[in-house]
Amino acid sequence: MLKHRGFPGRLPGTDFQFTIRRANKAGATRLIARKRHADRRPADRRADEAFMAALWSHFGEEPFVRGNLDAGRLSWLFGAEVVPAEDPFDPESYDALLRIDARAARHSFPHLIGATGGGEPA
Repeated sequence: MLKHRGFPGRLPGTDFQFTIRRANKAGATRLIARKRHADRRPADRRADEAFMAALWSHFGEEPFVRGNLDAGRLSWLFGAEVVPAEDPFDPESYDALLRIDARAARHSFPHLIGATGGGEPA
């Protein structure tokens, strides 16, 4: 399992986890697309925003390996702002390639990604 060095482990001051410490012996937790509803708690929204900011800052629009990114946190963005970067895609692999869909990310997080985007991290 690839560990993304320099990636924040969690949202500061909270228990919202962004990375995991070690691989699960039974295999990676399956990524699923979770729907974010408008009535989500403000703390959950802040965690989504901070996680997306960290993803954008580290990877931009370039494909990246799932590695030690937390499946639960990633699933809140998966299928919308974060999409598979390979076909076939294995949602239960630490080696799966993902990428940020900049258009969807700009729509959901315009203050993070910006209107022009341009492929360069903010």
